[in-house]
Amino acid sequence: MMQAEAEQNPVYQFRVVLRYTDPPVWRRFTVPSDTTLHRLHLVLQKVMGWKNAHLYRFSIGSQEYGELYPGNENSGLDHKDSKRAKLKSLVAKQGSIFLYEYDFGDGWLHEVTLEAILEPKPDLDHPACLAGERACPPEDCGGPPGFDNLLFVMNNPGHEEYRDMVSWLGHRYDPTAFSLAQVNIRLNSLRHS
Repeated sequence: MMQAEAEQNPVYQFRVVLRYTDPPVWRRFTVPSDTTLHRLHLVLQKVMGWKNAHLYRFSIGSQEYGELYPGNENSGLDHKDSKRAKLKSLVAKQGSIFLYEYDFGDGWLHEVTLEAILEPKPDLDHPACLAGERACPPEDCGGPPGFDNLLFVMNNPGHEEYRDMVSWLGHRYDPTAFSLAQVNIRLNSLRHS
């Protein structure tokens, strides 16, 4: 993208909260306003800590957007192509809220709020994560109810499922862990692609 073109596009500052987590898992991040919804999906995967292993969809107003590919036309998904839909055409008002769902089996719902519309600064790369709290749940843990159970078991080493849970996780899961630096390292792959 040429410098003059980039300067014409405002930067959107979002806050994303993973619904049904208590305390909440959340992130604050920025992307250019001309970002496609598919690219926003990739950014959300990186900032939250997901592994991009499942389908997704955005619900904005009364319309849904997702990735179209051969074979999903009969999947029951009725959505528009996320690779053609740009944020600035769909979300233009500060305070706008929309939903991002990841992994239809586990049903991870993310509430995304446009917190601010900012002037671009040439010395800042986007996307960028600005803040956040708590670790992303492990993939395939069963959605919010499974995550609650995982946290309960992991907080009770005497629980009959504790050893199996540790073995399944492959490590001790720390739900309080969050590293801004690590998130921004993950985002590096998206900054210049």
